[in-house]
Amino acid sequence: MKAHLLLLCFFTFTLSFAQPIRFAFVTDTHVGAPETAAEDLQRTVNDINALPDLDFVVVTGDVTDFGTEQELTTAKRILDGLNKKWYVFPGNHDTKWSENGCNSFRKIFGSERFSFDFGKYRFIGCGSGPNMRMSPGLVAREDVLWLRSEVEKLRNSDRPVIFMNHYPLDEGLANWYLLIDDLKKINIQATLCGHGHANQAMDAEGIPATMGRSNLRAKDPVGGYNLVTIQNDTLSFAARTPTVGSIEGQTAPAWRIIPLQNHYFDKESKPYPRPSYQVNEQYKNVRSVWEKQDSSDIGAGIIADQTVAIYPNTNGQIVALSLTDGSVKWRFATGGKVYSTPMMQKNRLVVASSDGTIYCLSKHDGTLRWKVETKKPIVASPLIDGKVVYIGSSEGKFRALSLKDGSEKWSFDGIKGFVESVPIADKHTVYVGSWGSTLYALDKKTGQLTWTWTNGKSRNFSPAAGTPLLSNGRIFLQTPDRTVTAIDAKTGKEVWKTNQHKGFEASGLSADQLHIYVKCMNDTLWALSTQSDSPQPAWFVNCKYGYEISPSSVVERDGIIYVPTDDGVLYAINRRTRQVEGVHKLSNAMMNRVFPLRNREVLVTTMDGKIARLQLADNQP
Repeated sequence: MKAHLLLLCFFTFTLSFAQPIRFAFVTDTHVGAPETAAEDLQRTVNDINALPDLDFVVVTGDVTDFGTEQELTTAKRILDGLNKKWYVFPGNHDTKWSENGCNSFRKIFGSERFSFDFGKYRFIGCGSGPNMRMSPGLVAREDVLWLRSEVEKLRNSDRPVIFMNHYPLDEGLANWYLLIDDLKKINIQATLCGHGHANQAMDAEGIPATMGRSNLRAKDPVGGYNLVTIQNDTLSFAARTPTVGSIEGQTAPAWRIIPLQNHYFDKESKPYPRPSYQVNEQYKNVRSVWEKQDSSDIGAGIIADQTVAIYPNTNGQIVALSLTDGSVKWRFATGGKVYSTPMMQKNRLVVASSDGTIYCLSKHDGTLRWKVETKKPIVASPLIDGKVVYIGSSEGKFRALSLKDGSEKWSFDGIKGFVESVPIADKHTVYVGSWGSTLYALDKKTGQLTWTWTNGKSRNFSPAAGTPLLSNGRIFLQTPDRTVTAIDAKTGKEVWKTNQHKGFEASGLSADQLHIYVKCMNDTLWALSTQSDSPQPAWFVNCKYGYEISPSSVVERDGIIYVPTDDGVLYAINRRTRQVEGVHKLSNAMMNRVFPLRNREVLVTTMDGKIARLQLADNQP
C-alpha cells in the first residue's frame, strides 16, 4: 500500500511538471494597415500551427485598424486557419472608426468577450473602446456588468483567475477602477493586455500585469508574439519570432516571470487613486435635478422638448424620460447599437440605428410611424429641415426623405467613406462630412453635387466626427489635424485656415453667430470671429480642463456656453463675464453633446450610460 501511495505521489508530482499550460498571446495585429499586417498575422498563424505543445491562442484586441467589414472578414479568415482553439475580443481600433457601429465584430467573430477554464485556471477577457467617439479608453457598460456577473460566479470559489483586456488597467482606461475593484473580490492572479505595442512588465494596483508586443513587424523584417507558460504556479512570457521561409522561428528566453498566488486583495487596505469629484464641492451652484444610470453605453446626444427627454443607447434602444423626474415613459427597440443623436419636430422623432434602418417614431408613445431600411449600418445623425429629413449612412449614400412618410426625395451615392456626424443646411444647400477626408455640398432640392472640399489628408484627419458650422455664408470645420478651416459656402474655396488653437474635433457656434467656439486640446476655449477674412481670435477662457480630445460640441443658450469634456465634466462659461461660472463632474467617461434647456438648465449624457438634468444657479449680483 505504501509503495502504491508513493507511486501515486510520484506520478502526480511528475505530471505537474510534464503538463504545463502553454498558449500563444497575440495582440495588435491591425489587419488593414499597414499593408503587411495581414501577412504578419498569417505568418504567426502558420508558426503557431507548427508548435505542437500549445493549448490555445488569445488575441487581445486591435485585430483590425479601422474595424471595417473587409478588415474584420480578412482577420477572421486568417485566424480560422489556426489548428488550436482561439479566443478574441476587440480593441479601440476595432471600435472607434467602425462603419458598422461596432456590430460586425460580434457578428463575424461570434463574441466580443470570453470566459473559459483550462486546468485549474479561469481565463476571462473583454475588450475596450472608445466605441465610435474619440475619447480615453473605456470598457463598455455592458462588459462591466458582464464582468460583475462572472465575478459573482466565483465569489465562493478559490479558483485562480487570469484576466485580459486590450488596455492596461490604469488611468488610461477611464473606468479602470471598476474592473480592478471587481477583480479583487476574487482570486485574481495576473492580467494581460495589448495596446502599447511593446513587451512590458506592469502593475495594476498590486495585480501583476503584462503588456504584449504588437504582432506587426514595424521596422523589423518580421513580426512576432508571445508564448506564455503556466507551470508550478509560475507564469512566464517569452517573445517568439515566427518561421519565415527557410529561416527558423526563434523563441527568446523568458523576459517576464510572475509567481502566481492568491494575493487576498479582499483583505488589503492600501488606498489607490480614484477619480476625484471634489470640483462638485467647489461649484455647489451646480446641482443635479435628477440622475439616471443606464445598463449600457450612451454614444450620442440627448434631446428634449417641454415634457420629454430622449436619448439612444448601445443596447439598441431609444429611451424617453420624463423631463420632470427622469422616469421612463417609453422604450423603442432597434436591431443594432445606436450612435445617432435623434431629432424632433412636433410629434415626430427621427433616429437611425446601426441595424441599417432610419426610424420615425411618435414622440408621445414611441410607436413607429415609418422606417426606411438601407443596405448598411447607420451611425450618422439626422437633420430635419422643414418637411425633409437629411441623413448619411455607411454605404456611401446621403438621403433626403419625406418627414411625413419616409419616401425618398433623392439620394446621392458619391460619398467616400462613411458618415458619422450631423449635416447642416442653409436655404439652398446641405453640407456633410465623411471619413473619406471630404466635405460635400449638395443641392437641397435635387441632391446634385455642388462642390467638395478635402484637406488632402488620411481618413484619420477627416471632417467627419465634428459637426460643421454655418454662419455668414461660411462653413467652419474643426478637424483632427488640429486645424480650423473657414470655407466659402457657395464655392467650397478656403477663406482661411489656422492650427494656432490646436483643437481636435469639437467646436460650436455662438447664439448670435458672430463667433465660433474652438475647444482646444489643452484647457482653453477660444472665440474666433465668423466675419473676419483671417483667423481672428476675439477672446479666450482658460477653463483648466486639461488634455481634451472628445468630439462633443460646444453649445450656447441664454448667455451660458456649455463645454463638455472627455472625463465626464461639464464647464459652464458666462459669455458676458468670460468666466467659468459652474463646473460639474457626472462621470469619468466622455460626456456627449449636451442639450441646454431654459432657466440655465441642461441635459447631459455620458458614454458609460449616465443621464442627468443639471441646474446652474445664478450667482451674478
